[in-house]
Amino acid sequence: MTLNLVFDNSQLAHIIDQAMIYQCACPGQVAQHILGLRELFRYQTRCRATRTEDFGIHARIMESVQKTHAEMEICLADVLAAEGWDMATLTMPESLRKLRDDLLAEE
Repeated sequence: MTLNLVFDNSQLAHIIDQAMIYQCACPGQVAQHILGLRELFRYQTRCRATRTEDFGIHARIMESVQKTHAEMEICLADVLAAEGWDMATLTMPESLRKLRDDLLAEE
């Protein structure tokens, strides 16, 4: 069993960094959860390889992770597109950066 990837780990990390820098949490949270799903999948893969009394548990978890992972990657792409992120560089749009700067200036 494998996971199909739309975004690689470095791209997800970049989205998280952009979100932290510009205080736009939603894309970063989704990216963080995708990374968590990948870690869960890796863990299940290792566990399944070392346990003979699996009872189908690991396969069932991996199947759910595959489905959830695919949906969350689609969700992330949709969120980035809706917010106007540059999909080639995964850079937050200037309008969101300006909004953050305006909010900070008010404080």
